[in-house]
Parts: sequence; structure tokens; C-alpha cells
Amino acid sequence: MRKIVFLLIVSLAFTEVSAQAPYAYRIFRSNGEPIAFDTMVDEITLTDIALFGELHDNPIAHWLQIELCHRLYNKGKVLVLGAEMFETDNQLVLDEYLEGLISQSRFENEARLWPNYKTDYKPLVEFAKENNLPFIATNIPRRYASMVASGGFEVLDSLTPRAKEHIAPLPVDYNPELPGYKAMLSMMGMPGKMDSKMENFPKAQAIKDATMAWNIASNLEKGNLFIHFHGTYHSNNYEGIVWYLNRYKPGATQKTIATVLQTTANELGEDNKNLADYIIVVPERMTRTY
Repeated sequence: MRKIVFLLIVSLAFTEVSAQAPYAYRIFRSNGEPIAFDTMVDEITLTDIALFGELHDNPIAHWLQIELCHRLYNKGKVLVLGAEMFETDNQLVLDEYLEGLISQSRFENEARLWPNYKTDYKPLVEFAKENNLPFIATNIPRRYASMVASGGFEVLDSLTPRAKEHIAPLPVDYNPELPGYKAMLSMMGMPGKMDSKMENFPKAQAIKDATMAWNIASNLEKGNLFIHFHGTYHSNNYEGIVWYLNRYKPGATQKTIATVLQTTANELGEDNKNLADYIIVVPERMTRTY
């Protein structure tokens, strides 16, 4: 009888462990070591720039972004926020809204906002507004990025001085051998068999990376912490924005965050190691914001 009871207890315990709720997310260091969110926050307080790479439709990433802002602010950090989702020529209307000069509806009608603004980025803008924090529109106007995609960097030389104010200083350094840019070419076809227009595709990505990095560097003051939000590809593997920041602001300390999808969030997959200082793993079946 005792043996039967013992076996029942063991069986129930095993069933309980096997049926435990799945992780909604987990955070890992670059080497795959799990790390608590609060520990990540504590470490980010010691840096100058936090680069938060998101998956644009991922609710976990967006929730952790606003949580990170609240935690850092509550720790007394002087924050500057910035994002890929706002283009540099929208800085004026963004500032006017943050300063209370125009209404929310006027801002949302006149700024070129992403379709998922209200669910995913509005909380960040409102956080900045409520706490009198600057929010920097860092990205190149898409019309100029489109020009580069069609005609290469050289086409930017034809812009007026006023237009060039919205772009990283020309000429822009470019390394086509960076793995991220090479991967973009590979996705389009076999290297060496492309026309020049196809080869301009990663250049359009690079001018975005450079412009975002330039605006982060230009708005970083000593003692402040700049938190930047962007698609994770823009900083994965310490490339993209990171590569340009190392040129525009050498010596500034950085922490990078990547967001990835996996079958489960139990552990960090080998392919996702070393993507960033911190990797947020979200199950593939997680719901999406759009």
C-alpha cells in the first residue's frame, strides 16, 4: 500500500512539473545565461546608451520597453528617448506636442505615424510627455532612404543643404562586408549576379542606421541615458546602429537588447547567442499587435 501511495505522489509531482505554464518570455545574456529583468535594468543604469531592438508586432517587446523606461526613471536616471518610428523632419511637430503647444489629435494627424502607433509607441511618447523628457525623431525621412535604394548614396549629393540636415553627415561610411548587409543581399539573390539597384538595398539600410546613430550621438549629454527603440535587425550582432555609434560617439558605453522568436523560451537557441548583450526570447505562438 505504501508503495502504491509513493508511486501516486511521484506521478502527480511529475505531472505538475510537466504541465507547468509556458514562459511568456525569458531574457538571456549573450552566452545563453538566464537573467532577471531587474538585473538587466540595474546593469543598463550604468551605461550611456541602451539600444532596444524589437520585433515591431511583438507585444512582449513593447511591454518591456515601457517597463524599462519606468524602472530607469524611478531609479533617478535622466532619460532621453528616441525611435526609428519617427523621422527627423517630424521633430518639430513631435516637440510641439510634447511641449503642449498642439493637441494630441493634431499631432497624430500631422505626424507620419506607423499604423501600430496607438498600441505600441504611443505609451512611450506619452511617458516622455508626462515626465517632461525629450523624445528624438532619429530616422531618415523615408523619401531619402528610397532615393538611396534607387540610386545609391551619390543621389543624396543633389539634395539642398536644408534637406541634408535630416541625414547623417555626407559622405556616409559604408562597409558592404558587414554580415548584416551581406545577408540582405543574399536574401535578394546570388551575390555577384545582381544589378546595381539591388546592391543599393543594403545601402538604404545603412543610411537609416547612420542617421539614427548620428541623432543618438548628437543628443547624448554627459550623465544622461539615451534609450533608443528600433527593429532588432538594426543592432543585431553589434552591427548597424552600433557600428555607426562607434564612429560618431567613440567612448560612449552601450548595451544592446535583441528580441527573437523561438519554439519555446526555455533556453536560448545556439543561433541566437551573441546577438546582443541581452536577448529577449518570446514563443513563436505569442499573439501579435497587428
